[in-house]
Amino acid sequence: MKLTHKHTLAASYLGYITQAVVNNLTPLLFVVFETSLGISIGRISLLITVNFGVQMLVDLLSAKWINVIGTRRAIVAAHAFAAAGLVALGVLPYRTADPYVGVLCAVCLCAVGGGITEVLISPIVEALPSEDKAGSMSLLHAFYCWGHVGVVVLSTLYFALAGTGRWALLPVLWAVLPLCNMVLFARVPLCKLAGDEHHTPLRALLKSKMIWLFLLMMVCAGASEQGMSQWASLFAETGLKVPKAMGDLLGPCAFAVMMGLSRTLYGIWGARISLKRCMAASCLLCVAGYAAAVFAPWPLLSLAGCALCGFSVGILWPGTFSLSMVHCPEGGTAMFALFALAGDVGCALGPGVVGAVSGMAGGALKAGLLAACAFPVLLLLAVSRLRRRPKGEQ
Repeated sequence: MKLTHKHTLAASYLGYITQAVVNNLTPLLFVVFETSLGISIGRISLLITVNFGVQMLVDLLSAKWINVIGTRRAIVAAHAFAAAGLVALGVLPYRTADPYVGVLCAVCLCAVGGGITEVLISPIVEALPSEDKAGSMSLLHAFYCWGHVGVVVLSTLYFALAGTGRWALLPVLWAVLPLCNMVLFARVPLCKLAGDEHHTPLRALLKSKMIWLFLLMMVCAGASEQGMSQWASLFAETGLKVPKAMGDLLGPCAFAVMMGLSRTLYGIWGARISLKRCMAASCLLCVAGYAAAVFAPWPLLSLAGCALCGFSVGILWPGTFSLSMVHCPEGGTAMFALFALAGDVGCALGPGVVGAVSGMAGGALKAGLLAACAFPVLLLLAVSRLRRRPKGEQ
């Protein structure tokens, strides 16, 4: 059977689901690591830092070396790393003297795979022939959200049926997904971005003022998203006084569902809407969501604000990617690697600001969430700077 660009798009969708697996499965196992493997909370928290640090390092190196390695080799290698990391997560903790060392090695492998995937999937889809590139990009990123929801729901179902005592089999089962997609990416047709054909130097990219504006937008998009997402579970538990499982469903899971919904809707109807106006409206809606979470007199209304944030931030990340290709068409994969790095910086900065401000306010989480409103406001100002309307922009 001859594979077409439709198969490339399907492989890209599965690639983002794979990234959702490697990013969100390990946190679901933190309690198991503590109770079954005897790993302390302090060492578990270090896993988050290591995962984030490795992904940023991969983003940085990708900006320089992806064009040398080649897109196909790199994306196949990304899935190989992801599969190896998931298998290692189920095997190495019982094969090393210190189970923590095994978990740490597995997390690093998964982070390498997830980092390369984050850099490459978006430019692969952007390079495909399409009349509605912004819609395709939004729909692509929606699959990460649905993958996140799927990981939570299916893994919770697995634990309900098999019990936590057989947790080690779960990551091995999830490894089937990247293994199958690795084979698919080895065969599907791939197109080149304009910047890749000319191998735009990284130094030349960094001299562009427009690139720096989009880097700022990526930082704000990541911070706006994760500033609420990372604290949603705690906010749900403290606001409604519900058990953790219910808090996860009302908090981060609901946030991911709403974010996936907004990206899916834009992917379907985005061709009819101006992307700039949609992003500007989303920034205002995000501020409204944060404000509702902070000032609402009833806990359920506060949680509705959390969900509204999830819906509003959905278009910010993929929308920035799409606008960048209109304003900076020669950026190529190296530009996407820089954007992935900036987005990851924002994903760390947003929750960090919320936590720091909450700490200074005596543990008042609402104070930290209020401070996070600065990120969508700053993103709105950056979008307003994109005044010129290049040919081909919606």
